Amino acid sequence: MTPIPDSTQKQATAQGSVIYYRDGKTVLARQGIDRKNVELAKVPQHVRDAVIAAENRSFYEDGGVSVKGTARAVWSTVSGQQLQGGSTITQQLVRNYYSGLSQERSVTRKFKEILIAIKVDQSKSKDWVLGQYLNTIYFGRGANGVQSAARAYFGKDVGQLSVAEGAYLAAVIQQPSRFADPKGADLQAAEQRWQSVIDAMGQTGALTPEQVAAQRFPRLTAPKKPFELKGQAQYMLEQVTAELNRRGYTDEDINGGGLKIVTTFDKKLMQAAQRAVKDVLPDATPKKVFTGLAAVDPATGEIVAFYGGRPTQSQYDSAFSAKVQAGSTFKPYTLAAALENGFDLSTRVNGNSPMRVASDPKPIPNDSDRSYGEINLVQATQNSVNTAFVDLGQKVGLDKVSAVAEKAGIPKAQIEKQQNYASFPLGVSSVSAVQNASGFSSFANKGVHMEAHVVKSVTDADGKKQDIEPVATRVVSEQAAADTTYAMQQVVKYGTGTAARLYDRPVAGKTGTTDESKSVWFNGFTPQLAVAVDMFRDDNATVTIPGYGTQFGGQLPAQIWRAFMTEAMAGKPVEEFPEPSDYGWGPDYSTPDRYQNDPQQDYTPPSNPNDWNSTPDPSSTEPTITDPPVTEQPSNNDGQNGQQDRQPTIMDPPATQAPSQPTTGPDTGGNPNTGRLRNG
Repeated sequence: MTPIPDSTQKQATAQGSVIYYRDGKTVLARQGIDRKNVELAKVPQHVRDAVIAAENRSFYEDGGVSVKGTARAVWSTVSGQQLQGGSTITQQLVRNYYSGLSQERSVTRKFKEILIAIKVDQSKSKDWVLGQYLNTIYFGRGANGVQSAARAYFGKDVGQLSVAEGAYLAAVIQQPSRFADPKGADLQAAEQRWQSVIDAMGQTGALTPEQVAAQRFPRLTAPKKPFELKGQAQYMLEQVTAELNRRGYTDEDINGGGLKIVTTFDKKLMQAAQRAVKDVLPDATPKKVFTGLAAVDPATGEIVAFYGGRPTQSQYDSAFSAKVQAGSTFKPYTLAAALENGFDLSTRVNGNSPMRVASDPKPIPNDSDRSYGEINLVQATQNSVNTAFVDLGQKVGLDKVSAVAEKAGIPKAQIEKQQNYASFPLGVSSVSAVQNASGFSSFANKGVHMEAHVVKSVTDADGKKQDIEPVATRVVSEQAAADTTYAMQQVVKYGTGTAARLYDRPVAGKTGTTDESKSVWFNGFTPQLAVAVDMFRDDNATVTIPGYGTQFGGQLPAQIWRAFMTEAMAGKPVEEFPEPSDYGWGPDYSTPDRYQNDPQQDYTPPSNPNDWNSTPDPSSTEPTITDPPVTEQPSNNDGQNGQQDRQPTIMDPPATQAPSQPTTGPDTGGNPNTGRLRNG
C-alpha cells in the first residue's frame, strides 16, 4: 500500500546552470541551485568511507533502516520530545529525493519513510543509493551535492579531495549551517566533529591507526559571497534568458537543468564599451541622459558587446530595450533599396527644397531650406539631403525600402505604421541600438544579414551540445551592399561623421539627429564589426551636455563610437571594403562638395505633431518620444547657432491618418514652437 514514488522532488535533482562569456571559461552568471551531479565512480573511496562512517556505519549491511535508530526516533515523536536522529543514508535519501514525503515531523510520515526505504533497499543497489545521496544532500555554503561542496569549501573537484578534506565534508552534513564558516566555539565544535569522523573511519577499517594519527584539520577556503550580478551583467542575463526562452528553454530548464550556456559577449569588449562611454561623456552629464552602444559581428550576427546604461538609473537598458527614432541613420536602407532595384550611384535625384509630395499636405524641406539641385546618390548621402531621399523613396517605392529594412533585421511592427509616408526614408521609425547595428552589419557582410543573437551554444547536463545557428537573410546583392558602403564612407571622410574616423583603417557610417536633438546617433562599421551609438533623454527633452551644448550625431556619439572602435580594432588586421561599381570612382564621388563638414546638416522633419502624446508611458519598454506642436512660420532669428547633423524626432501617427509634414524654415533648437529642419 506504500509504493516507491515514481517522481522525484525537483529541488533534489535540479542542477543550476552556468552562463559563460564567449570564451566558454569565464563565468558571467550562475542560475538556480548550486549542484553538479557526479558519478559515484568519480568520488574517491575515502570520501565515501567518511560519509558512511559519519552517517551510517552499517550502510552496506542493513536493509535500508536502522532498527535501534528508528525505535529511538519513533519514541521521541510519540512522547512529544524533539525528534531524534537515527535515519540511515537510505532513509535520508528517501526523505529528500522522492516526491510525496513531506518534511513534517509525524509518526505517519516516519512509518511511510521506513517502508519506502525498505523497498528502495530491496530494488536498488547500495551504490545507486549512495550515489544519489551524495548528489542530493545539502552541505552548507549554498552547495548541494558533494561536487559543489568540494568546490565551495576547498576550491577543487571532489576527485582531488584529501582524506582530511573528505572527512570535513562528511562532518558538515550533521550541521551544515553551523560548520559552513565556523569561528570561535563553532570552530571548536567543527574540529571535534571532524576528529570523530576520522576516528570512526579508523574504527570501520577505512583508515589504519597510522593514517588516523597523521590527519590534520584541513584549511577551509573563505566562503564566496553570494553571486551578485553587477552593472551590465544584469542586462546580459536578461537578454540571455529572453533568447533561451524564445529558443524553447523554459525558466525551469535554465534554473534546474544543469545547462552550460556560452554567450556571444566578449568580456574585454564589454569593458571597452563601458570605458568608451564613461571616458567620453563628462562627469556633469545629466542623469536623464541615456547612452546606448551595441556591437555586432557582421559575419555571425553575434552581439559581442553593448552598453545599456546604469541598472540603478533605469530598469530598461539603452541598447536592447530602448527604441528611439533612427533619423538619418535610416537613409542607407533607402539607398540600398534603390541600388538593388536598378538605380546606381550616378543616379540623379532632386535635392531642392522644399519638396511637395502629393500624399502629404505640407512641403518637406532641407535644413535652412537649402537647395542642392540635381545631385547623385553619393552626394545625397554624404550631405544627408532630405529632399533627395524623399525623391529617391518615391522613385524606388516605399514598399521596397520597407522590405530592405525588414530583411536587415528591423522588425516589421516598428516600421509598418510609417512605411507609406513620404518621410519614411528620413527615419521616422524607432529602433534600438542593437537593431540598428545589426541592420548596418548587413552592408559589412556583403548584403547578407545574420540574425542578431546573444547565445553561442547550450550544453545540457548529459553533455549534449547545441550550437546556435543564426538565420541568414540576403538583404541586397553584394554589389548593392558595396555601393551603399562606399557612399557611407564619404560621410566619415567628408560629411557629418568625420569625428568617427579611424586613421588606420576604412570606416563607413551615418549620423543622425532628431528634432530638437531628442535623440542623436552614430551608426558605423568596419568589415569586421558594426557598432551603433545613440543618446537620448527619458523625459524627451533636448540632449544637452554641460560644456558641450546641444548634441548631434556627429559629436559625442561619434566620439564614443571612435573610442570604442579604437580599442576593439587594436591589433586586428586592416581589411578593405569591396570596391564600388566602376562609376563609383568618378571625381563627383571622391571629391567633397562645398558643403563638406558643414555643421548645418542631418535633420529629418517631424510628422503629424498634433497626434504626439506629451505624457510618457512609464510601463513602456522604450523611451516615449514626444514633440511640441510646430507653427506654420518659424521666427526669423532661428538657425544662427551653428548646430550640426540634425533631424527631428517623429512620433508615429495613427495608421488611419495621413502623415503631415513640418513647415519650412531654419531650426535653432531653442524655440519649442517652431518646426526646425535639418538634413540627416
